[in-house]
Amino acid sequence: MANCVECGRKLPPFTLGRKICQWCVQYHAAQSGAEPAGTRQAVMAPPWARPLGRSRAVTQGLVGLNVAVYIAMVLAGISYISPTTPDLLHWGANFGPLTLGGQWWRLLTCTFVHIGIIHIALNMWCLWELGALAETLYGPWTYAGIYLVSGLGASLTSVAWNPIRPSAGASGAIFGLAGALISAFYLGEFSLPRAAIRGTLRSVVIFAGYNLVFGAVSGRTDNAAHIGGLAMGLILGALMVKLAADERASVPRAAILLSLLLAVVAGTGWLQHARGQLFHTQRGYTLLQDGKATLAIPELQDAIRQRPDYAPAHFALAQAFLSAGQLGNAETELKKVVALQPGNEGASYRLGSVYLNEKRTQLAKDTFTAMLARNVHSAAGHLGLGMVASAEANYPVAVEEYQTAAHLSPGAGEGLYYKLGLAYAKLQRYDDAIAALLRERQQGNDDYDTELALAAAYQAKGMRSQAEEAIRRAAQLKSENPANP
Repeated sequence: MANCVECGRKLPPFTLGRKICQWCVQYHAAQSGAEPAGTRQAVMAPPWARPLGRSRAVTQGLVGLNVAVYIAMVLAGISYISPTTPDLLHWGANFGPLTLGGQWWRLLTCTFVHIGIIHIALNMWCLWELGALAETLYGPWTYAGIYLVSGLGASLTSVAWNPIRPSAGASGAIFGLAGALISAFYLGEFSLPRAAIRGTLRSVVIFAGYNLVFGAVSGRTDNAAHIGGLAMGLILGALMVKLAADERASVPRAAILLSLLLAVVAGTGWLQHARGQLFHTQRGYTLLQDGKATLAIPELQDAIRQRPDYAPAHFALAQAFLSAGQLGNAETELKKVVALQPGNEGASYRLGSVYLNEKRTQLAKDTFTAMLARNVHSAAGHLGLGMVASAEANYPVAVEEYQTAAHLSPGAGEGLYYKLGLAYAKLQRYDDAIAALLRERQQGNDDYDTELALAAAYQAKGMRSQAEEAIRRAAQLKSENPANP
């Protein structure tokens, strides 16, 4: 397929005669006044023939807005090098459970939030260079529309690819500008000299390719947003070439931008419906971590209604019920998790623990034995059997099971050495009990109960000063966390 010798546009197949496209013919006719009034095609003047007074106005505004948000974050006390995730979310970063949970505005606000000074410096440098070129060629309003719609498309792609990973930055929108320019130069949108088109197109393609490769290699870059923004820009640029080569075309550029914006809105709605269980589950976990089990329960129930076989939601709901003291409901949810994922040791262990709390010792024993049948090296299974033996006052067996669990995994579970210390104390092996309880303290699991057990062991050994110190520590821990005892 031949190209126009003047602008480089692709010509129709089997073009004969002088290799010049109809667009250039009409352009020259318009320039010379040869076309009758009313039939002349509106053409886009070459960049060098346009007034340049406002050529960077939108770019300057976008850069200024990004920098202003960054300065405001720093003045608010946020690290200028490495902001925390809660800080970024507070200022509008993109995060699936929040964005698709009703805070749709994060798709846009995240494009003005940056993760440190290096991040914003690189992005603003790229925006200044690419933005100035795109604004000059497209004009301010089309350019602004491409930037914002590409940014929204990039944010949506990021949420779809990494639903529970926070993201922020203008790079997705900047990739959208690169995509629009690539489409426009390749398809012949602008009346630029052939050499200028070739050189600029090569530069923009190298920019996009290098940054995509760098993002894939680094592992820290949100490449999903880059790809989404680039794809949106390529589509926008191509549609404008084919349907709205100038601002008075039969299909207005505003209509193209609006159509793609509606596509983003539709995609957001579809994503919320298709993957809603992920977002409800994540929000439930977040509420659980904040100690709000009663608020987490309905979120997790919504996740299960959307996908009844989603085991993580059942597991999280069981934890919420346990935190709320609803053992019966927790048991029901844990049974569902075990049925869906028989190898889920966490669910099996918690189910056995629930049985123990309900004084259903044989069911607990059967549950922990089944864990060991699936995995003979299950530290959680041995820990559970030790708990069963302790409940049956069979302390020699309890000690043996606890020791096995500690050998297989020293951090097999919070309270392992506390339970071992209690079993030793029941056997009047107080030195061993003290050593185990001190090990529990060293692992960072020191609490009111551990200190009281230590005090009792010290007292049984006649170590009065150590016993009194343990009692003082217990009182201090109780005052610091009254709900823990």
